[in-house]
Amino acid sequence: MSKTDLTKVHRELYTAKVKPALLFVPAGHYLAITGKGDPDGPVFADSTQALYTAAYSVKNVYKQSTQDFTVSKLEGTWWVEQEGYPLDVPRSEWCWQLLIRMPDYVVNPVVQQALKAAFVKKQLSLLQQVSLITLAEGKSVQVLHTGPYSEEPATLAIMEEFIRKEGLAYNGRHHEIYLSDPRKTAPAKMKTILRQPVK
Repeated sequence: MSKTDLTKVHRELYTAKVKPALLFVPAGHYLAITGKGDPDGPVFADSTQALYTAAYSVKNVYKQSTQDFTVSKLEGTWWVEQEGYPLDVPRSEWCWQLLIRMPDYVVNPVVQQALKAAFVKKQLSLLQQVSLITLAEGKSVQVLHTGPYSEEPATLAIMEEFIRKEGLAYNGRHHEIYLSDPRKTAPAKMKTILRQPVK
């Protein structure tokens, strides 16, 4: 039985270069959990755990019906509710929605079944906040950031300049795709795709 690997099926969405580039991001299904707070804090960590638990539970349900897939990369969209430059807002006030891409055949009734099974096994209360959503970003700019998350502003500045020169405007939330596992990768070698929907 072959596995569906969405990073290969949608290779253009999960690869980027050091120079910003335009691309079109079609609608896709994601498991999602929304929260607020420092990304180094316990709520973010617990939400990540709940999301991965949900993703593997959904995978196991579909695997039993011979539709196996590889659990994809962790992604996240970020925003702030205050006025002003986002990076000037305290990290405790950052809002985020963590995402894991699902194959198009994944449907909500099966997700709900998988979430209930996962809760019985793991007793993670945050599983109740995981949902299946559709995200359609459309026209976007994407760039690869290599290095620790704390150095992202330099790469974001390059992307911002590209957007300005192309005569484009921001049209949605900042999106990050985490290609590296921070538990296993040296900070200097971590790779993150930065994406910004535009118009």
